[in-house]
Amino acid sequence: MKPSIRLIFLFLLISISSRVAGQAARQVSKVSITVSSLAAVLPFYENVLTFEEVERYELSGPDVQCLLGMADEDILARVAVLQLGQEQIELVEFINESRQLAPPADSRSNDLWFQHIAIVVSDMEAAYQRLRQFGVKHVSTAPQTLPDYLPAAAGISAFYFRDPDGHNLELIHFPKGKGDMRWQEEAGRLFLGIDHTAIGIADTRRSTVFYRDMLGLKVAGGSENYGTEQERLNQVFGAHLLITGLKAKSGFGIEFLEYLAPPGGRPYPADSRPADLWHWHSTVVVDDIEYTYRQLQEADYRFISNGITRFNHQNAFLIRDPDGHAVVVASQPVHGMNE
Repeated sequence: MKPSIRLIFLFLLISISSRVAGQAARQVSKVSITVSSLAAVLPFYENVLTFEEVERYELSGPDVQCLLGMADEDILARVAVLQLGQEQIELVEFINESRQLAPPADSRSNDLWFQHIAIVVSDMEAAYQRLRQFGVKHVSTAPQTLPDYLPAAAGISAFYFRDPDGHNLELIHFPKGKGDMRWQEEAGRLFLGIDHTAIGIADTRRSTVFYRDMLGLKVAGGSENYGTEQERLNQVFGAHLLITGLKAKSGFGIEFLEYLAPPGGRPYPADSRPADLWHWHSTVVVDDIEYTYRQLQEADYRFISNGITRFNHQNAFLIRDPDGHAVVVASQPVHGMNE
């Protein structure tokens, strides 16, 4: 079956309808996840998924208040930087926070606060059995291999599950001819790295304006997914969604999940704070942060940060995309400078 007329028309619109970005995003360098406790969550990532902790640091003081848009004068967060293959994530624990909201127990992937990272495995069955040995909480009924009538996704197998805080994660396996070539070249390890972070969105064209035209990512491809395997993967009955992948020059991909059905996906909570457990943010590195900041201001996007601030050897600010997902926009790191 050929891709639907709807999908073809959508990608034509994406390619011609919006102005070209003034710069290309250099990198999607990491994804950060707020957790309840490093002591409770870190062993899961290290022992089950074989991430390696490569750095530990603390966030405090006026610059962090400015970046996170939090008024707490005694703000303190502990951050563990974890690496898997070439990719890094951060687990962020906020200390002495009086309010830390968690996603509802019935949270689903068509809710607009949904975000996950897709961890590439060399052997899906072996990875799934490892998760079962550790009693990991399922979202999917079991690993699903997407069928031939979904040409862009056919043969890809995936499995959704949760970490100890309830954050969604995905295992993904690419057959030959699908995905980045490096996933076929890796050998000797079960968990290879992170292919992308996926986010729930309401409108692909609207999100493309933000991530492509404002931040400079490039649309890399897409798929229209539906059917029994997709339902069992997401545990959303009647799931029918448009998937759009975007890439910077290097780093993570960012993947849009726009559900055409079923209706009723809930919006990102308007009062969300970086200390809440549904808070994730992706870091996008750009060449000209002042230009990007001005463009986003003029387009009237919602900023979390109080201006551009200095943070971890970079200039940076935190902003929300059209659906509420948080993004750190950062300059290239400059090491050896006084911070």
